[in-house]
Amino acid sequence: MPTLPARFQLAYDDFNLDVNLQLPSTGVTVFFGPSGSGKTTLLRCIAGLEKAPLGYFEINGQCWQDSTNDLFVPTYQRNLGYVFQEANLFPHLTVLGNLQFGLKRQTPNTVSPTELQDIIELLGIGHLLTRKPERLSGGEKQRVAIARAVLLKPDILLMDEPLAALDQLRKQEILPFLIHLHQHLSIPILYVTHSPQEVAQLADTLVVMETGKVIALGGLTETFNRIDLSFAQDKAASSVWQVTLINHETDYHLSCVAIDKNLLSLPLIAADIGTKLRIQIYARDVSITLAAPTATSILNRLPAVIKAVNNTDNGQCTVSLTVGKQALLAHITQKSAQQLGLTADLAVYVQIKGSSLLR
Repeated sequence: MPTLPARFQLAYDDFNLDVNLQLPSTGVTVFFGPSGSGKTTLLRCIAGLEKAPLGYFEINGQCWQDSTNDLFVPTYQRNLGYVFQEANLFPHLTVLGNLQFGLKRQTPNTVSPTELQDIIELLGIGHLLTRKPERLSGGEKQRVAIARAVLLKPDILLMDEPLAALDQLRKQEILPFLIHLHQHLSIPILYVTHSPQEVAQLADTLVVMETGKVIALGGLTETFNRIDLSFAQDKAASSVWQVTLINHETDYHLSCVAIDKNLLSLPLIAADIGTKLRIQIYARDVSITLAAPTATSILNRLPAVIKAVNNTDNGQCTVSLTVGKQALLAHITQKSAQQLGLTADLAVYVQIKGSSLLR
């Protein structure tokens, strides 16, 4: 699969960006890290909103920047969509007017009425078309802004913390639409956030940044579970698994999903057999035993192998495990880890007390 080379060096008085990446050409790549880590600066360099003195970016065989050859394509000539933290809609235009205004950038306009309707339905804004922005919620405004960006038929979609300005209720309102967008678009999406929950729900590839540098890059599952990264120690640390729905136990209001050769029972899922799903397992909901548990109320009991054990300063312990081919984190006390004699390569069993359906 072709990749997108992204190399930038940019220096301010108190900040240096220095990255050399090969980004996936499909799926959602999330730039993750604390404020000031360089996520937005990197995104702006890719968009051409920041001109790095040393920089290179290429997509679909088109070079947008090559500082060694004094090449820099201005933003307005780059075929990209950009969604900011604020929707930036034109207040005097209706939702439909805002969408149509965005299409004026296209010469010629290649968006058919059917394609316009498809995007409107995908983002659930059909009932908003006659409203002006003042009559929209924050989540509705962002959905309109995303639709406007997608209608440009960009080669790449850049999203700079599009949920940051929303309250928790509005975030939960818009996330399903972002997931639908992810499933329907074939172009790469670069998404900036400092929210682990948004990472878990949206990312295919994860780029972790600190102080202007990339400290980790890889697929979501393996990178999200790296025990040497700070979010593995966080109280909300979790693992994300891709599973397949295989049957329903309607008498018990349960559904059964498969991952590798292992089976998990989950609360009843309203989906068809064979549906691919993404689930989240919090490290705090995973316990460890040395022998196969028998008399227990916990349904999900799986064989595992310990990869690493990492003590923290508060008497807690983060354990990195593999279940089949899947990475899993567990948070237990240091006393428990010592009493059980947990070490790398030890075969154990895990009990998963709960999991959340992401999509």
